[in-house]
Amino acid sequence: MGFFQPEGTMAPQSPPPPFIPPKPSISYIIDCVYQNTYVWLRNGDQFWFYPTRVEYGEVSGYRWNGTFWQFYGIDPRFIDAVACYPTPTLY
Repeated sequence: MGFFQPEGTMAPQSPPPPFIPPKPSISYIIDCVYQNTYVWLRNGDQFWFYPTRVEYGEVSGYRWNGTFWQFYGIDPRFIDAVACYPTPTLY
């Protein structure tokens, strides 16, 4: 599985919110596409992420490294929980 930055996608132009949202008990990364999203991984890592693509076995987008957004991809099986900002709404 390769994580290559697709043409035409752009990183967010502003930094993520300056706070860590509460960790939800149930969450789905698909609800957070094109939104600032806080991610908790199963290994304990946590970070701000801006997902732009969700497919079977692959989530890609931009991870905030504290200074700028960097293209990043991960296997969704490693994700423990996500919190979107703002909170997604049901249609």
